[in-house]
Amino acid sequence: MVICLASFLVMGDAAFAANTKKSAPDLGPTMRFVVVRSSAPGCEPTCPEWISAEGSIEAGTPALFKRTLKGLGGRKLPVVVDSPGGNVEAALALGRLLRKNKLDIAVGKTRFTGCQPDAKGCKENDGKGARYFGNAYASSAICNSACPLMLAGGIKRVVGQWAFLGVHQITTTYIRTKLQYRTTYRVVGGKKKIVSKKIVGRKNAGSYKTYEMSKSVEKRLAAYLNEMGVGQAVLETMKNTPASTIQQLAPYDMLQAKLVTSLDAVDLLTAPTLCNTDPVAANCREIPAPAGDVVAYAKPAPAAPVEPETGQPADVGDMRFVLVRGRSFLCDPNCPEWISAEGTISAQTPERLRQLLDTIGDRRLPVVINSPGGDVLGALAAGRLIRERKLDVAVARTDFIGCEPNKADCTARDGVHVGLTIDASGACGAACPIMLAGGVRRLVGPRAQLTVHSMGLEQRVKTYLRDMSVGPGLLAAMRSVPASRHRQLEPEMMLKIGLTTGLESADEFTGPTICKSQPVPENCRVVSMSEVQAEAAVKL
Repeated sequence: MVICLASFLVMGDAAFAANTKKSAPDLGPTMRFVVVRSSAPGCEPTCPEWISAEGSIEAGTPALFKRTLKGLGGRKLPVVVDSPGGNVEAALALGRLLRKNKLDIAVGKTRFTGCQPDAKGCKENDGKGARYFGNAYASSAICNSACPLMLAGGIKRVVGQWAFLGVHQITTTYIRTKLQYRTTYRVVGGKKKIVSKKIVGRKNAGSYKTYEMSKSVEKRLAAYLNEMGVGQAVLETMKNTPASTIQQLAPYDMLQAKLVTSLDAVDLLTAPTLCNTDPVAANCREIPAPAGDVVAYAKPAPAAPVEPETGQPADVGDMRFVLVRGRSFLCDPNCPEWISAEGTISAQTPERLRQLLDTIGDRRLPVVINSPGGDVLGALAAGRLIRERKLDVAVARTDFIGCEPNKADCTARDGVHVGLTIDASGACGAACPIMLAGGVRRLVGPRAQLTVHSMGLEQRVKTYLRDMSVGPGLLAAMRSVPASRHRQLEPEMMLKIGLTTGLESADEFTGPTICKSQPVPENCRVVSMSEVQAEAAVKL
């Protein structure tokens, strides 16, 4: 019996990663999955929920995702992802889990209210029917490197104009390992016959990386993207972008490559208005009011009809007008600007609008309105002023980046704030459609809400609508609903009765890519980078 020790240098399995640096980067915390319920005001008792997926993709991430899905008991919640990338194999597994479970996905971040995911022993949300509450938003969210492979697995896949998605070459790491074997053999008839062979030592002998995609890896990724219905243009961009950099994909390029299914943003999957439809969206869940607190989710009692309408919700202030500039890598330094009009219409609204318009001279900026309604006479006067200045109007909410205009310490260079418009959260009710009617072009996107009801002053409203070339169908729709109720108008109906001039959303006026069209829209303005970073607003 002879025992022999021998050492061999072997190449271990290749590890694939889509890293952003040639050296192993610090991609931050590992991805964690948290089920979140919307904390949007007024959505209870039925609110949308989603899975927040934030952090780097590691080898164990798919197992964590499986555990999260198992805890949902078959409920199909959309995934809101924010990730710098990570392990390619894990990203492919996550994508296949999304497709297998027929889940939608959006690039976005979650701003938590109350208990935070990393807080220990937090009891703030006890008894509320959900562990975590928050709001999803797109601004500055990322899906880079390996993350787009995960995104490709979703049924609905959205990124939007304010989030970032980027790709580059895959990094393949080969690991050298020095193995020491113990071989036992015996000599039979002058020949060696091995009895056993065991590894008795293992030592790391270094590693090396390559950024050239092998044919086998390229074939696997091509097959995966084809399986997910995504075009090969994504793979070509990955191959042609050095691993030391990142290639951001423009929304229209993603749509053309079928990496996204629409140009919508995260609001498509998380907006509270999803739960106002019939039937409600699959990710909406009703939580009954706690026992002994039967009025917890009660809606405000409708105000008695008045003529003209002057009542306003207690939680909505008078309409403010703010100059806003969009910010996106797709448009800087030539980005669109608009006037944000948010709040309840009052008798002072027309004068406040006039004051702001006087500060911008002859520039014609579109008005982006989000209002529950208010004073009819104020709406008539504001609408006439809008038509006089030949302004366009769209319904959407403006989200501000940096600080809110109503904060005392919120100031901005040249009085222009930074923000983005969100179609899905926009609303225009009661007297607001009258103000909207003053626009030259008038848009209410498919996810914005416009509601009407009777308000009195019919003769004055009728004359005004005729002057604005809006058909009698709008007044008829108002008459059909008592003042104590409201009726939501569908996009096709608004177009048919002449209230809107198209089916587009506010992005037609505020989207970052509009400044690349010819001729360049009047509300686009080239500014220096110092101006781009301004974070204040004019408030009237």
